[in-house]
Amino acid sequence: MKLLFLASLTPWTGNRTTARRISEYIESSGHVCILEDIGDFTSSSEAADFISEKQFDAVLIIHLYKGGRLLLDSDVPYGVIFGGTDINEDIKDAKKHEVMGIILQRARFLVSFTEQLKKTAEVHWPFAGSKIHIQPQGVVTKPCAKFNWREFLQNSGIHFESIEPYIFLLVCGLRRVKDPLYLVDAFSAWHKKEPCSNLIIIGPEVDPVFAQQVKAKVKGAHGVYLVSEKPQEELHAAMRASFAVVNSSISEGMSSTILEAMDLKVPVLARNIPGNRAVVKHEHTGLLYLHPQEFVELSKRLISETGLKESIVTKAKEYVAKHHSRNTEKETYLELTANLL
Repeated sequence: MKLLFLASLTPWTGNRTTARRISEYIESSGHVCILEDIGDFTSSSEAADFISEKQFDAVLIIHLYKGGRLLLDSDVPYGVIFGGTDINEDIKDAKKHEVMGIILQRARFLVSFTEQLKKTAEVHWPFAGSKIHIQPQGVVTKPCAKFNWREFLQNSGIHFESIEPYIFLLVCGLRRVKDPLYLVDAFSAWHKKEPCSNLIIIGPEVDPVFAQQVKAKVKGAHGVYLVSEKPQEELHAAMRASFAVVNSSISEGMSSTILEAMDLKVPVLARNIPGNRAVVKHEHTGLLYLHPQEFVELSKRLISETGLKESIVTKAKEYVAKHHSRNTEKETYLELTANLL
């Protein structure tokens, strides 16, 4: 089978990581899987012509709307992986809702990372329930062995002599749905009182206009630093060396960064939203906060209560090993893509 895999392939983002991992599974079974960025197509007719010209037998997409709208003029069999913002956000737009409904009807199968995303989709499209398979994301971490943490901090703008800093790492593409500025004011105020606490925001400029707003805000903040994206192995090494990994998103399908932090035995402080609650159990596998001040309070607890930190990272590691196995994920996608033949 020759399969086209359409996804957002912006470098160093969760979608790209997920798409590359799943494509490897498909190719390992003897199929040909070609990854293409959904941003490279301007219309469904252009996508249909590409599919016909390259003689693809089937298509797999991540994101029901962004990927799905490109298949409106194509008649090849396809499967859909929910992205998160499609079900949590795009569903509120009437025109996008209509397009997604059409795509759902024709899809051979649908994959949801969480039970909550599946339930939300079923509320809007009850007929789709039998097609939706729940498959949590698999997690793989490969920290770079030669990573120099002290050099990384100095290059980020953090210089210290005697006191070892507490580094909180917010990993995200600079776009509004990730809300990287949500904690900046609260963190800046905290840093003024406790200079050893620092926040590093690291990730690609997905939305160039918004990225400029982030740069301007961070420039005037205290103890908050902005770092450009790093190769995944370096990023994993930086995560492992950090005191904690932070999530501030408005919406998530299933955060690969959270899962990676858990696998690396780094505590997670995540915004209390449905996608994060699906993987983070408060005070068990991580900490959930409702507002910036609660984030600061929980961070202080994490610093002062070493037993809490050790308990969280141990349980989180056990959780990802049990529920986010790469082998289980591979088996699921090989079974599902076989239905596209």
